[in-house]
Amino acid sequence: MKTTYDIIVVGAGHAGCEAAHAAARLGSDVLLITMDLATIAQMSCNPAIGGIAKGQIVREIDALGGQMGIITDRSTMHFRMLNRSKGAAMWSPRSQNDRNHFSHLWRLTLMHTPNLYLWQDEVTGVEIKEGEVRGVRTRLGLEFSARAVILTNGTFLNGLMHFGRTRIEGGRIGEPASHGLAGQLTDYGFRADRMKTGTPMRLDGRTIHFDLCEEQAGEEGWQKFSYLPSVSNHELNRRSCFITHTNAAVHKLLSDNLADSPLYNGQIKSIGPRYCPSIETKITTFVGKDHHQIFLEPEGEESTEYYVNGFSSSMPIPVQAEAIKLIPALKDAHILRPGYAIEYLFFDPTQLYHTLETKLVRRLYFAGQINGTTGYEEAAGQGILAGINAHLTTHDAGSDFTIARDEGYIGVLVDDLVTKGVDEPYRMFTSRAEYRILLRQDNADERLTPRGIELELVTAERREHFRTKQTQRDELLQRLADLTLQPTEQTNAWLSRHESTQLKQATKAKLLLSRPTITLEALGELFPELISSYSEEVRESAETEIKYAGYIERERKLADKAKRLEDIQIRGRFDYSAIHALSIEARQKLAKTDPLTIGQASRIPGISPSDINILLVLMGR
Repeated sequence: MKTTYDIIVVGAGHAGCEAAHAAARLGSDVLLITMDLATIAQMSCNPAIGGIAKGQIVREIDALGGQMGIITDRSTMHFRMLNRSKGAAMWSPRSQNDRNHFSHLWRLTLMHTPNLYLWQDEVTGVEIKEGEVRGVRTRLGLEFSARAVILTNGTFLNGLMHFGRTRIEGGRIGEPASHGLAGQLTDYGFRADRMKTGTPMRLDGRTIHFDLCEEQAGEEGWQKFSYLPSVSNHELNRRSCFITHTNAAVHKLLSDNLADSPLYNGQIKSIGPRYCPSIETKITTFVGKDHHQIFLEPEGEESTEYYVNGFSSSMPIPVQAEAIKLIPALKDAHILRPGYAIEYLFFDPTQLYHTLETKLVRRLYFAGQINGTTGYEEAAGQGILAGINAHLTTHDAGSDFTIARDEGYIGVLVDDLVTKGVDEPYRMFTSRAEYRILLRQDNADERLTPRGIELELVTAERREHFRTKQTQRDELLQRLADLTLQPTEQTNAWLSRHESTQLKQATKAKLLLSRPTITLEALGELFPELISSYSEEVRESAETEIKYAGYIERERKLADKAKRLEDIQIRGRFDYSAIHALSIEARQKLAKTDPLTIGQASRIPGISPSDINILLVLMGR
């Protein structure tokens, strides 16, 4: 039996799958160890991928050559582009997926990836020698050697589930917690804490009165997650979601039983996600609100199981059952699985470099919820980054792979984690990115596929599609720059139909497209070949570039200016405790984080502009 590998990945959740796949695709010999091979890439909570900012992360993973976008498209039952009423920088793809098919596709992908091997077992410790990881130990008494180890343990480290006053150890309902590894790492010196997340009940769709709900059908357009033209998001039949609401009676029942809620009786002491609150938190935070929206989302193409989005709860199971029946559409609902809260251990992410390698142990990487994040997408983004860097370091490539804040939401995510740390489960939002006009969902390939090509992580199909798309987009932009519209009666009548000012002189089509009501589709009424000659993807890319050109240019200048600070490296140049011109808080935080550059130092909470100026003066800048 083989026991020596280049890289070992612990945990086959969304972070572990992307990490193992990326490292193996790059040429590393990889062993992926998971406690249950039947739950690879399990969608523990909502069977959905994407959403605000999260959808951008998935497109970035896809642009780099990762698999989440492909597998999401192939298991999609319901797709929508969110925030269409806002600017293109806010558009975010989201899909509802067949939970079992998603996991099945990931398992097949991993099993057919060269250089990648699977092993079912529990890792109970890591082997560390002379400050460097050397392998892992397992519950079955085996030792596996490796030059790098990536930990992606999710919610399993010392996991504890809460069902009212009932507490059960576990990482997910029906699955055991992982013990031993957390204790070893904290004994070694890693700072750890606990967080809380939760999940709602699941219902039998045969017992739901859908006629009392509002139906929400998906979109039927060309948009999807993966840039690959060979990947379709129409493999499965479409299914609708449904909307209903809580009411005053539900809120009163829950309020009357708050004493039995682990969140309010002191049983749970850790912090939960602010932006995905439990129903108990909603009724106490928004006291004057007499109803809250609930989405009923299908779990599979043929399954009758429905996810009750918006009703996450850790109340006693009888209270959950009584409360849900007070909603007219759910008055006869049969509960398949109750909601619950789960507490788990995570490690302070300021103990990591931007490569996600730990500062305490060389070639040991953390990715996913172990770093204090929440969400499949945030985990997968960290996973592919950790997998790439583990490969580079084990093959002595002499370079690290990082993503800057103006290159991707993955870069924003990682930079926030390692410079600011977390005091609640970290969730990505577009508002966290200062350059979100640059980080649109439509241009993730333009930003990151060239880097995937450089790494040789992307396939030949992806490389050729990207180059073809760029060529056609540039050609279309040039045609629009050359095309002139004369102030004829026909042209002005067309402009009037589209509620736009008539022409008094000859005007370039590119300039007309910068008008709010003029689109490429509208322009195609006069010049049909502009539509017929190019794909929807190419047209969207060109039109966005034209309509937002001024904003894009402004943000690019701001990003370039900020990069000057990113080029000034300071790690190892200062003994911060000896710089008495800095505040005590600044000295402590700079010493703790040990930022690589002045730019990173400036983003540490508590570091003021005057502190940065002091460092620059000391460097003679």
